[in-house]
Amino acid sequence: MSRALEGAPTLATVAEAAGVSRQTVSNALNSPELLRPDTLARVQDAIDRLGYSPNRAARSLRTRASHLIGLRVDPAVEDSANALMDRFVHSLVESTKVAGYHVLLFTAADSGGADIDRTNDTVHEYAELLRSAAVDAFVITDTYRGNPHAAWLSSQGVPFVAFGRPWGEAAAGHPWVDVDGRAGVALAVDHLVERGHTSIAWIGWQKGSVIGEDRRSGWVDRMHDHGLSTSRLSARGEDTLEYGVRAAQALLDAVPAERPTAFVCASDTVAMGVLRAMHERGLRAGDDVAVVGFDDSIAAQVTTPALTSVRQPLEQVAVEVVRFLGELLAHQPIADLGCVLAPTLSVRLTS
Repeated sequence: MSRALEGAPTLATVAEAAGVSRQTVSNALNSPELLRPDTLARVQDAIDRLGYSPNRAARSLRTRASHLIGLRVDPAVEDSANALMDRFVHSLVESTKVAGYHVLLFTAADSGGADIDRTNDTVHEYAELLRSAAVDAFVITDTYRGNPHAAWLSSQGVPFVAFGRPWGEAAAGHPWVDVDGRAGVALAVDHLVERGHTSIAWIGWQKGSVIGEDRRSGWVDRMHDHGLSTSRLSARGEDTLEYGVRAAQALLDAVPAERPTAFVCASDTVAMGVLRAMHERGLRAGDDVAVVGFDDSIAAQVTTPALTSVRQPLEQVAVEVVRFLGELLAHQPIADLGCVLAPTLSVRLTS
């Protein structure tokens, strides 16, 4: 794995300095009797020169398997219809069970605890589990730029796989699985154009969201592919129901010539806000104005009328995550660290 924290020598940097594989360095630390004396001496010299201090729990992961995969879960978000993680966790549990592993869920540490070093709050839970040797590897789901979890796990040589690509970090050395959000939004635009819509609005997240901007690019590019204008048809804000209401109201208040006949939204939460704004104006979703969400949440399936939504293949995501975990834990070389899966469109009454 790549050195994600500057100045912190890792298993990988020791291996490079000694001219051996990471497995050989691991053997030098855990089973030195397996190595030839000259190879062992070369590895020990590299360790001394670099000042490498291996994490004791990370070493034990290679000699004592717990068959547990750690996954950090965040609290539920208010004013949101997003239950994406619920689906993913269920799929991951099923896939790991088939592979002979179990998922250990843990939450963020209480930020009020006086015994936690404030500079290491974000990785405290991972460090605690590694100290107790409770897990063999981790799955992480927060893959924003500068994610401290990925950086810290990489620096410690701990196996992990990410659900979500390492945005803006081309040199990231960990495996990851992601869904092509841009392609999913393009599917939504194509569907609406086929239904006769030419004024299709986008309601997305703030510019700082790389995932939101990736999805928005699918709307921009596909609209232009169809020769359609995107001028005055876009809004950005928070991923909340309330924001969806306000954004839809603003766009529907435009003069008739600029008023959208369809909305594509960055999430089902925002789409639910659009549906509420339309209901307040007496507009019928699917008949007067079409609406498409993203994630295909349970809320999208049970609302009236049922919401058309881009569906992420979370079951396949979990299968690919577990495949990567198996390769990492078996110390197998991974030719391609990234796996991008295609979403589908669940068409319902709102379009």
